[in-house]
Amino acid sequence: MPDFVLHNAPQSTCSQRVRYVLHAKDLVFEEHKLDLFKGDQLRPEYLAINPNGVVPTLLHQGQVVTDSAVIMEYLEDILPEPAPLRPRDPLQVARMRALMRFIDELPTPAIRVPSYNLAFLPHFQAMSETEFQALADSKPLRREFLLKMGRTGFPQAEMDEALGRLQRSVDRMKAWLGDSGGPWLMGRALTLADIAIMPVIVRMDDINLDGMWDQAPQIAAWLDAIRATAPFSQTYYHGALLTEKYPHLQGLKQRPQHARA
Repeated sequence: MPDFVLHNAPQSTCSQRVRYVLHAKDLVFEEHKLDLFKGDQLRPEYLAINPNGVVPTLLHQGQVVTDSAVIMEYLEDILPEPAPLRPRDPLQVARMRALMRFIDELPTPAIRVPSYNLAFLPHFQAMSETEFQALADSKPLRREFLLKMGRTGFPQAEMDEALGRLQRSVDRMKAWLGDSGGPWLMGRALTLADIAIMPVIVRMDDINLDGMWDQAPQIAAWLDAIRATAPFSQTYYHGALLTEKYPHLQGLKQRPQHARA
């Protein structure tokens, strides 16, 4: 077995964060791609290493590390070189972690609402009520989230709230870039904070929510810059975007912005 084994899902935003850091550190790792719709994350062999039944999970020399933010910090702890992704100054580290906390509390859960309504709802609608309830009950960390969505999708009020949270996150990101002078959230060096928010911004762009930063060209420049980094293309291999995975989303980028919700 190689030193690093990553259990993840191609379209999972949390998985994408970890893949990026692994590639940035130029690590060779074995990747196990889980199909979340088939319930791979709920199989006994996976629950044995991650009882929460979510992705990603990293094995390092057989030892388990879970939670994407924790995994990113762990990789930085054990491999600060190459490609350091955390400032050296403790105060700057604290500031970076404060950004990451905001990202994990506001935009990261918010992006799940439009993602589920747009991409995953047809799968749930095909289930019986009993099958859907059994699926929700099998997810220790996502049960209430799925039950709130139901087989008819999140109501407009939930969508509006999520979109509002995403807009506030975009506004905050604009302020961060303005304060730091860019091109990255903390200035001249790419940090874990940039990688933490990367999948949210990429997902928003993928599902036609990029109009939220029409008045913030610095975010478009940030997105261009991170796409130009070597780990990005390795992280976002074909099938990692929702519009690549689900054919019914192919027309999203041609829709007018006012139709995005």
